[in-house]
Amino acid sequence: MQSPKGSSIAGRGPSAARVRVIRLLFLLPGGVALIVGMTAGLARLGVLGADAAARLTEIHAPAMVFGFVGSLVVLERAVAIRRAWAFAAPLLLSLGALSLLTPLPSTVGRAAIVLGFLVVLAIYRVIWTRQQAIATSVQVLGAVCGLLAGLLWLSGVPFASFVPIAEMFLVLTIVGERIELGRVGGLTARGEAVGLGLSIIVAALSLATVIWPPAGYPLLGAALLALVGWLLAVDVARATISATGAARFMAACLLSGYLWLGVAGAIWLVGGPPGASAAYDAVTHAVLLGFVMSMIMAHASVILPAVLRVALPYRPEFYLPAAVLQLSIAVRLIGDARGSDALVQAGGIGNVAAIVLFLLFAIVSAVRATRSRPPGLRHPTPTAPATPAPTGLSLSTRKADNAKP
Repeated sequence: MQSPKGSSIAGRGPSAARVRVIRLLFLLPGGVALIVGMTAGLARLGVLGADAAARLTEIHAPAMVFGFVGSLVVLERAVAIRRAWAFAAPLLLSLGALSLLTPLPSTVGRAAIVLGFLVVLAIYRVIWTRQQAIATSVQVLGAVCGLLAGLLWLSGVPFASFVPIAEMFLVLTIVGERIELGRVGGLTARGEAVGLGLSIIVAALSLATVIWPPAGYPLLGAALLALVGWLLAVDVARATISATGAARFMAACLLSGYLWLGVAGAIWLVGGPPGASAAYDAVTHAVLLGFVMSMIMAHASVILPAVLRVALPYRPEFYLPAAVLQLSIAVRLIGDARGSDALVQAGGIGNVAAIVLFLLFAIVSAVRATRSRPPGLRHPTPTAPATPAPTGLSLSTRKADNAKP
């Protein structure tokens, strides 16, 4: 690949290294939020003792939704549009969540998250000027859900009361990417329109869960099941599951994610408002771990090169943490259904183990890839995966990867 002046990437080593370091600095708070979120999750389950539970329980969901996954998705968007101001968004989301651990008033962190989503919408305005597409519209819907969640939290509404709205920020961002990249697999204009319609319904009904919970939750569950059915019908993962290597791994994680999203929809449809802590635990982790984390695992080999310019080749051992994740979620949800604290705790520990194990495997894979490359070729060239990439990994990012932040 050549730069606009014709020089090769190999000749731009110092610039590439500088960009990598800068982007890593913006990613680090999200990594800290992941650690805090996992620790808080274990504390919430009583694994770390009562004192830790009292201090950390309230930060668990914000740290995972906004601080980690949200900042990761938004960092990719900042990279994509090549605007320095856009990098404020991931910092506001991650640091806003982490500020809950400080002596600062909680309103400071909540206000930072609201400001972060305002920057996210400004980012999408830039994207819209470049790509006025249905996929972008769906992603904007997701960002609006995130902003609404932040505003509700800032106004004093308990986080648990608007979790569906916060979750739809991530779900619709991923759905938008599936629409954008699904065109590679032959997604028709009519299919895109159906996806947009379902996304609008899901976004509206997530708000209905706050306004009128008895009706909002079952309706959202039904709409989410319809959205999952549409995703399964149009996604190329159904075909690539019979492939080999990275394509099959991605497809397996995608299909597993859709399964868990469907489970969440079914719980909302049948159970209504998850007033009991067990139902809340089950549906929340079916979405955030079963769906979202499966997507991150599926496309880590695309996310890292696009954001940090670090190669992360697929390796067969990635199946181990992915399998541990799926199994531990199943154990956790069975524990929720049976009222077994022991199973819920075991599942929660397995959830954390799966994430940590995957991170370790990813680090080892990245280090091996870097060491195996000749010095002049250590800046990876992001390529489109065999299965189109969700979780914020847009085509615009891969096109813009050589730009400085």
